[in-house]
Parts: sequence; structure tokens; C-alpha cells
Amino acid sequence: MDLTPKQIVKYLDDYIIGQDNAKKTIALALRNRYRRMQVEPELQEEIMPKNILMIGSTGVGKTEIARRLAKMMGLPFIKVEASKYTEVGFVGRDVESMIRDLVYESINLVTREFEESIKDKIDEEINKQIIEKLVPPLPDGATDNARESFIKTYNKMEEKLLSGQLDDKKIEIEVPKKTHVEIIDSSMPMDMTSMQESLSKMLGGLNKEKVKKEVSIKDARILLRDVASDKLLDQEAIKLEAVKRAENGGIIFLDEIDKIATGSKNQNQDPSKEGVQRDLLPIVEGSSVHTKFGSIKTDHILFIAAGAFHVSKPSDLLPELQGRFPLRVELDNLDEDALYKILTNTKNSLLRQYQALLKVEDVDLEFNDEAIHAFAKYSVTANEKTEDIGARRLHTVIEKVIEDISYEADEKAGEKIIITKDLVEEKLDDIIDNEDTARYIL
Repeated sequence: MDLTPKQIVKYLDDYIIGQDNAKKTIALALRNRYRRMQVEPELQEEIMPKNILMIGSTGVGKTEIARRLAKMMGLPFIKVEASKYTEVGFVGRDVESMIRDLVYESINLVTREFEESIKDKIDEEINKQIIEKLVPPLPDGATDNARESFIKTYNKMEEKLLSGQLDDKKIEIEVPKKTHVEIIDSSMPMDMTSMQESLSKMLGGLNKEKVKKEVSIKDARILLRDVASDKLLDQEAIKLEAVKRAENGGIIFLDEIDKIATGSKNQNQDPSKEGVQRDLLPIVEGSSVHTKFGSIKTDHILFIAAGAFHVSKPSDLLPELQGRFPLRVELDNLDEDALYKILTNTKNSLLRQYQALLKVEDVDLEFNDEAIHAFAKYSVTANEKTEDIGARRLHTVIEKVIEDISYEADEKAGEKIIITKDLVEEKLDDIIDNEDTARYIL
């Protein structure tokens, strides 16, 4: 997608409050990827992505920035926690599983796009299969009168089908019999994955029979969609596009990078942490990883690492790894004003979500401005007195206030309920004042 850095930041402003430096840095990193694809091929290979290290407490928007961007740009995106590779039972090769996960995500993304582009053809194929069940085809030696009558019946049935009049009618359809469950595990070393894949194919090839099911036409559309998609989609083209997009547009978000940092002054040195850093190095620097869709070069995948760095600091990472994250950006902690804006200025904010949920019960929920300020104030206080979990504290605070209203919503159908500052204070004052209670409840 051809968006300027300013347009990217403007889009992010709808979902994330503040953090202007982080937005600007990531917007530039993404724009540079677009610019790279426009230069001559020889130079393209030389231009490496500028990986980013985001430093900030939990709940300030690190993951959200990266996830929103990937979604907007139609790029394959995965989030992995670096600390999981230090767990017992993992070996070095498992770090490569993040690349395989990225390719799977890319395949799913491109498949959805291809399906959308031939949506009409898929619908036509489904309708054709359903009508053939309702109006069986004529034998080859049919008379002209029979053909004419068949065409009239066919057209009338097609009209009824498209208008939805036949949705509840039962028909018998044939769908491929599922003889096995997918057993590919991308977190396993490549040789094990290959063995699993071969076994899976062998089990799948043993029995390709179809099973008959009697279902309503409405349900038949859903069951036949996969069959129609497989028949019409060009799987080879999807694979090529997905691999290309993963290599040139893929984003891997490495969370909790600070948990694998081991500085020389660190008393609790953990060899497995340094081992994970060394295993990450070749992938971040650029190497080839074998997947079931072919070999994937990691040279131009964008890595965004993030961590709170409360105990450790970026300089505690291996120097070689530090060098692979040249762009550093520090995210601000959220103050009362920022939390208020998160509740009022973001698209699909928490308050709108709660209003929509209770609207299902025909309860009209309204928050006055003083109450929203109170939510922000109590969230900041709770973050100061207990652990600072950033904007996530808003979930806990709001839920505590409207818990009873939500519980009794079925009895309040047709009512308009206004959340006031007094109600917020009544529910939260005692909890916030008592630090021990606050730790357990908020």
C-alpha cells in the first residue's frame, strides 16, 4: 500500500494515543520498505531493513502500533515472545519456527485476498452445485420440449435460490471425508516437521472418498465454500505471492526481548538466555530457513523488538544483536490525560464496546465526562500503587464499576443508565485507598 509516513501516523492516531516518536519511527521504517521495492533490483538486495527496538512499560501501545500497521498494510505479522525460547525442552533450531509461523500467516493472508478477488466465481460455483441437486441435469437424449421445460425450471429455481426463499430447504450434498487431523507443528525442528508432513500426506492419501450429508441450503453454502475455493484458487500463485510477501513485507514482533538480556554485570547469568540471543542472531542478520513452502530468506523481514527493560537495559544484549536493532524508540508512560483520551478519542474505544454489549440487552449505557475523567484518575492511581500495567488498567477499573449493571442487565431492558462520577467513586474509593485490596482486586 502506497502510504506516506504522515498518512500512516494519521491512521495510527485513530487507535493509539500519544507515542508520536514510536509512530514516526515505524512509519518511516515501513515507507522505506515501499521505497526499496521501487529501486533497481541490484540495489534492492543491498538495502536492509532498519530493525526497531521499542522500550516501554507494558500496556503503553508497543504491540498495538505494530499490529495495527501490519493489518492496515496487508502485511504478514506475527508476535512471538523471546522468553519462550529459554523454556525447558526448546532447542536452538526452534527459533526458526517464527519464520515458519510468518509464512503460514502469509499464506492465510494471501488466500483470503485471492478468495475475495474471485468471490463472485466462488458464489457462482456454489449456486451451480446446489441447483444441480434441486434440478438434476437432463440425460443426453432429451427432447427439445424437455430441454425447454428444464431451462424454465432451472431459471425459476435459481431465482428462488438467490432470493433466499430456499435457505431452509434440506438437500443432500457430498463433501470430502476428513480422514486425518493436521499434525504439522511449526515449533518443531525442520527434520521432524518434514517427517510429520510426509505422514500427514500419506494418511490423507489413503482415503479420498466423499461423505453424504443432509443439510439446509444455508449450511450447504458454508460446507461447499471450501470445496469451491480449492477448485478455483491457483494454489501455486498463492504460494509464490505469500513467500514473496513474507520475505519482503513480513513483520516479526519480538516481545519481552529484555527477558533474554544478560549483561556482564548481571549476577544471575543464564546460559540459555545468551544461547537464545545467539540463535536469534543469524535470523535477524539474514539467513535461509527451510519451510514446507520452500526456502525463506530472512534478510528483508522487519524485526521489531520490544521490552520494558526495568531490570536489564538494551546494552545488556549481545553487541552483535544490539547492532541489528539500530533504531531505538522510548515509549512514554501513560498519564491521566492520555488515559482519558484513550477512552474518548480512539475508534472502537472501551466505552463504545461496553455500550454496544449492553445495547444487546436493550440497555442504553451512557458515561458522563466527569465519570470518564474519574476512570482515568483511578487507573493512574492504581498503576502507581500496584504494578504499572498502562492502559490495560482501564479494563479492570471500568469492569469493576459496571459489573453489577451488566449482571442485572436483563432486568433493566429499555432503561437508560448514566455512569456518573459519584458511582465510580462509590465503587472504587475504598478499593483504591486500601493498598492490599487494590493489589488483589485491581
